[in-house]
Amino acid sequence: MDDDLSHGVQLSLLGGFVAKKRVADPHSGVVLAPNLPVAQVVIDSPLPHLDRIFDYSVPLELDGDAQPGVRVRVKFSGQDLNGFIVARVAESESARLVPLARVYSAVPVLAPQVLELARKVAARYCGTVADVLRVAVPPRVASLDKVFLQQAGERASLSAMADAPLDAEPPATPGHSLFADFPHAEDFLTRLAMGDSPKAVLGSLAGYGAHSWHHQLAQVVAYCQISGRGAIVVVPDLRDLELLEQAFASVLPVESFVKLTADDGPNLRYANFLRVLSGDVRIVIGTRSAAYAPVADLGLVCCWDDGDELHVERRAPYQHSRDVLLLRSEVEDAAVLMAGHSRSSESQRLVATGWAQELLAGRPEVRKGSARVVSTSDSYETERDPAAAMARLPHRAWETAKAALKFGPVLVQVARTGYAPALACQRCREVARCRHCAGPLMQTRSPGSSSNMVTCKWCGKAETAFSCNTCGNHELRAIAVGALRTAEELGRAFPSVPVISSSGDHIKTTVPDRPAIVVATIGAEPVAPNGYAAALLLDGDSMLRRESLRAGEETLRRWMNAAALVRPAKDGGIVVVTAEESVEVGALVRWDPAGHAEREFALRHELGLPPAVRLASLTGSEADVEAFQAALKLPAEVRSIGPAPVLVGRGGDSGDDAPDYRTILLFPYPMAAAVTATIRALKAANAARRVGSPVQVRCDGLDVL
Repeated sequence: MDDDLSHGVQLSLLGGFVAKKRVADPHSGVVLAPNLPVAQVVIDSPLPHLDRIFDYSVPLELDGDAQPGVRVRVKFSGQDLNGFIVARVAESESARLVPLARVYSAVPVLAPQVLELARKVAARYCGTVADVLRVAVPPRVASLDKVFLQQAGERASLSAMADAPLDAEPPATPGHSLFADFPHAEDFLTRLAMGDSPKAVLGSLAGYGAHSWHHQLAQVVAYCQISGRGAIVVVPDLRDLELLEQAFASVLPVESFVKLTADDGPNLRYANFLRVLSGDVRIVIGTRSAAYAPVADLGLVCCWDDGDELHVERRAPYQHSRDVLLLRSEVEDAAVLMAGHSRSSESQRLVATGWAQELLAGRPEVRKGSARVVSTSDSYETERDPAAAMARLPHRAWETAKAALKFGPVLVQVARTGYAPALACQRCREVARCRHCAGPLMQTRSPGSSSNMVTCKWCGKAETAFSCNTCGNHELRAIAVGALRTAEELGRAFPSVPVISSSGDHIKTTVPDRPAIVVATIGAEPVAPNGYAAALLLDGDSMLRRESLRAGEETLRRWMNAAALVRPAKDGGIVVVTAEESVEVGALVRWDPAGHAEREFALRHELGLPPAVRLASLTGSEADVEAFQAALKLPAEVRSIGPAPVLVGRGGDSGDDAPDYRTILLFPYPMAAAVTATIRALKAANAARRVGSPVQVRCDGLDVL
């Protein structure tokens, strides 16, 4: 994986900045541990120049508990900071050391392989190890630590008394293969069961039923368990996690796997983390942070739908679950499975470079297992309905919904939540703005009322007397229709059919298997037990017109995730997509995500754009960004774009603060490790010297281009 797999480098304070000696009070009377009296600690600080190891002495009374991996409290520049012991050594370069202030618990929550992974993630994303560990290790619950230590002592006693080691959990039987229609998949599973570490990219067909992706991933993990190894599966959201948990429970013993997600609350999350840390459980499913689970003898890492932006951590260094799992596979020599209904450009790069093999169903099986897709923009449909290109819900889509409602639920996918999320002046079509903050106005449905209210998206203030700044008109019109408005209109069109909405804060995981219209925003589509009878994919043109390098790829991903929930064509399933003719529409009609990904990656490679190359964005004031870039002294092979002003977001009418500027650096993979190391070193040096204002560095940001 080129630089992705390179080892992180230990930063030091640069440019003549000398680290201060941490001197203990010689008259304190502290008695040190007789063996390995020095503890090497990584402290919890976001400051780049403190991203290194610091030595502390170990008092005798803390000798037993102060082991590698435990949480500690230390004194640093007059402050009390938390940290982790990463090693115990006999000597230090410093003559005098400050003693450890406290050991919170003897539980070694930071496993060695997780520490190594955190260093690699920090190196790849130009971040600090402390920032990564804040995600990797969940917050402590003291009462659970006590229970863990007690149980660990009991297990040690039983092991010492027993003549043989305790019996392990028997491996599950994978059952009937769900990959019979996938060439090369059986070979992948066989190698996995034999203890090998194959790498693959899977294109799943179904999103519901016994052959859905949830059950396929459960079966893959069951094969991995045959080899006696553990597994990690990461999904983007809680809805997918809930369905995956149900599928795992049908194949594996309930006690053989756990969920790891922050939404479970601190107690349950930490309890499950400790079960994994103890080695009692070796299979973990969860969201982003589950990628760091301390699974013993890890044999498989799997990421579902890696194109979903929910896989990107919202805090620095903004790492992606896919890259974390790829780095971990190298740290622990584990198998890799990237799975999805569609295929991201990043996964296509793994296939194109030969690092991973593709697992795809044969074309006859694809035609049998997928729904029939109809585009309202093809020549046949436009001849029948010339107004189809102008209508949000063309006549063909309405007819399809009416016919399908006789056999089951119908899914309607819309791009936006809310009622009317974008408004404009009725006369001049100028976007309606708030008179208080100049934010865009939107129309919402009042709770418990049939009336609508106009509010500002930014400040939330109600607008009761709108007046257009351009022409003075007082009337508004909707220029975008949200899920609630769509549900209301369809409810009037089909008065005898229940309408179910899944959007915003009211996302449903499943819906009953009976006639109903299900209006869902992208990513919030519920699963019908026996599949939808039909699906209407609206607002495709607005999604394709987004100003993003990934607009086409992302739109196809959203379409295919919805279409996979529809019954196959042999059972009457049909999908209607209302968008102008494009390569994405063609790929959906043919159900060819691999072909689209191959074409997209080839274009990116030709143009020198991610993921064919790596990307780093520098954001800050114009002077600071220019100075930072100049100090990097990068080779000529690194392309630079900018600096250019970043679009002002909320509160853009203030006008007092200068806008941020951004420079984009594009560099090939062979030199990526050197470039990111240079950026990290410069960040640390500037922070130590307090040179200028901080410059935000983001690597491979999905929203930059």
